[in-house]
Amino acid sequence: MTLVDTLLWASIPLPSFLIGDDNTITDVNSAAEGFLNSSRKSVIGKTIWDLLTIDAPIEEAFKRARAQSTTLFVNDIDVGTRQRSPLQCGVQVAPLQGQEGIMLLMLSPRELAGRLTRNHSAKSAAQSAIGMAEMLAHEIKNPLAGITGAAQLLSMNLAPEDLELTDLIVSESRRIVKLLEQVEQFGNLTEPDFQPVNLHDVLDRARRSAILGFGAQMTIVEDYDPSLPPAWGDADQLLQVILNLLRNATEACGGDGGVIRLRTYYEHSFNLRRSDGTGDALPLQIEIIDDGPGLPMAIKDDIFDPFVSGRENGTGLGLALVSKIIADHKGWISVQSKPGETKFRLSLPREPRQRKPKE
Repeated sequence: MTLVDTLLWASIPLPSFLIGDDNTITDVNSAAEGFLNSSRKSVIGKTIWDLLTIDAPIEEAFKRARAQSTTLFVNDIDVGTRQRSPLQCGVQVAPLQGQEGIMLLMLSPRELAGRLTRNHSAKSAAQSAIGMAEMLAHEIKNPLAGITGAAQLLSMNLAPEDLELTDLIVSESRRIVKLLEQVEQFGNLTEPDFQPVNLHDVLDRARRSAILGFGAQMTIVEDYDPSLPPAWGDADQLLQVILNLLRNATEACGGDGGVIRLRTYYEHSFNLRRSDGTGDALPLQIEIIDDGPGLPMAIKDDIFDPFVSGRENGTGLGLALVSKIIADHKGWISVQSKPGETKFRLSLPREPRQRKPKE
């Protein structure tokens, strides 16, 4: 490559790979190094399909594109590596002009931008829920208390065959009160008290609570990175997040039990950039993975919005609260789901490094 070619190659913001006629990597740019979490030197000469996991039968299409010297475009497929969870990407393949047998493969990750937008949307929706709760909670809960009391008084003079009606009034009134109380959690949640947090301590507290209570029938497997540095956050609020996700995983698996895997790892190249140019490094990763039936397709894209639930009697507020807490921590949350595996992934900032005092 000439100097200009080298500069252009290094400047491409998308993970890009040059692939030889035997499907081995001949070069990668810096964005690809970050995506693979590996150095250029360590991946050159390795087979591309051994490094990338692509949730689509792309190898044959890639082979045809090489044989016919044509381009290939595949949209919205999951692409990952052995070190990182898959991201939804567009894949573009084209023959490299002037280099016979060399193919250019580029990845266009889509999940980050969409997830960032959904984070802001969820936070706005949560604020709307706060306003609604403050306006309606008092006006609704007081009459409901009166209705419940009247129904209980009526039940004292009713025949047994008529008690079902008053029991229904009481149970439904209490359900509405509980719903309002959960909505009010959005307003009652204080700003995070940022401190260094050992994420493994938080996960262990949540795991112990789960196995002694709602998750007693579950098998919870730990897969921790022991070198993970402290996060920067509020330990109690993060515990609330993990407990909520563990409860959801338990309920998704049903009464017969199942397996939940708690995984942590460090992804040094993970940076979230906003449209205004600001951004945060979010290298600390937590995954909560269950082997349940997966999320319903109809709600998969809206699962973090208030009042969206995959359970018949669910309020749809737990994951909205989780999303708000993670957004307040300047982190992000995503979900990938298919039958037999649902994976919630939390990405969080690490404890700020102490600056050396000026001499």
